Amino acid sequence: MSDTVGIAGAGLCGRLLALELAARGHAVTLFDRDDRAATRACAYTGAGMLAPYLELAESEPLITRLGLASRRRWRRLAERLPAAIDLQLAGTLVVAHPRDRGALELLERRLQAKLASAPLPDDGAVVTAGAERIAELEPALAGRFRHGLYFPLEGQVDNRLLLAALAAALGDAGVAWHEGTPVARVEPGRLRLADGGERRFDHAVDCRGFGARHQQRGLRGVRGELLVLDAPDVELRRPLRLMHPRFPIYLCPRAGGRMIVGATAIESDDRRPITVRSTLELLSAAYSVHPGFAEAAVVESRADLRPAYPDNLPRLRYRPGYLSINGLYRHGFLIAPQLVHLAASLLAGGAPEPGFEAIYQAVDGEREDGAQ
Repeated sequence: MSDTVGIAGAGLCGRLLALELAARGHAVTLFDRDDRAATRACAYTGAGMLAPYLELAESEPLITRLGLASRRRWRRLAERLPAAIDLQLAGTLVVAHPRDRGALELLERRLQAKLASAPLPDDGAVVTAGAERIAELEPALAGRFRHGLYFPLEGQVDNRLLLAALAAALGDAGVAWHEGTPVARVEPGRLRLADGGERRFDHAVDCRGFGARHQQRGLRGVRGELLVLDAPDVELRRPLRLMHPRFPIYLCPRAGGRMIVGATAIESDDRRPITVRSTLELLSAAYSVHPGFAEAAVVESRADLRPAYPDNLPRLRYRPGYLSINGLYRHGFLIAPQLVHLAASLLAGGAPEPGFEAIYQAVDGEREDGAQ
């Protein structure tokens, strides 16, 4: 039987969930403060990295399991969407300058210890890369780095192409979409709109991310910053992570000579534009990777907040008529497809899936939605 589903938030999770539910035959309606371009969505300010094993160094094995399951779903999704999303699965390369070699070795020890203790497939997940292997993987870096780690099972997706392709697919699927319509509160079977109106559905789903902080106790914002460069003189084949004294810095190549340079996570809920300090650090790090960045043009700078709970794990909070997907932290693109699949199964009356029990939280109807 077809149910009606109202989804608050049309960022990454909201769009993925709407598409899956529409494919299952449900009547889906999206509400979002933004328009379909999603320039105010957290997902718009990102690099789309898919790094399940690299993230294991600082995250729980649960994130890696979600990421590996999502990797399979990304392949299928790319085939279904009406436009290209530039899905690349050529791996991730981590490099370090000589002064930061100790940090690289510490990263490798942490990863190997976790892989040894966690029930994860680890055959070939992490490969030590010397100067020759680095040059083979990234000819532009030949002679520039002697120490690195290669993660062959990882990759990236172009976040902005993805958001546009999902919007087109949702239009084809007949999903109703209320742009410029912020939701103030999500309750079982009801969305309360910011203008005082309300809409009723069989299921109300909260995908507002940090926008749901007033309903989600313990939810905090984690700042992400990035620059978009026009760098035709630097050709990278895959995402690159540079060990850095203050925080990891990534470089992700895009079509047309563009390069995303950013910092993965800064503990701050400050939503101001990117600071001078961060801009200098990101540009200095990029230049230290390759001198071709000296003539690159800075075409865009952005900063936004990723939603996170205290343990940095995502949550599916639910009760009859109500579901919340939140707390994806810096792992949004990595884990979203599998997380959304689990959410859709819950809405269909399914039980929590074995192996992912930690992300489920049944919410007591007498308490505030999403309270801990």
